[in-house]
Amino acid sequence: MRRWACIVVASVFVAAFASSALAQSRPPKLEPLPEPPPPPPIPGPDEPAVRIPVQEADKVEEIRQGGRVVMLKVTPPHGKPYFLVDTTGNGNWMRRDSLDDGVRVPMWPLHTFD
Repeated sequence: MRRWACIVVASVFVAAFASSALAQSRPPKLEPLPEPPPPPPIPGPDEPAVRIPVQEADKVEEIRQGGRVVMLKVTPPHGKPYFLVDTTGNGNWMRRDSLDDGVRVPMWPLHTFD
């Protein structure tokens, strides 16, 4: 008896869904969409996408590795020096106030030989 009740309820839901799908009609006449605008120009490989402003009076030192600039040390005339580091190698510079990343490797003697 229970099984028949489940089958009847399921068939009612299927019939209701099928009738609602058939009742939908297509819109009368569709118009094509206009052409999208062209994409903005992409900067070339020689032109950086983001410029980091450095003051005229600041002293900038380049640190190179394999012919590429990987880090800049910027020393303001009246302030603490900071570093601009290219961590990924694609020209995205991150500012670091020190080169210390905070990772401390525990180093203590386990055993000493006399």
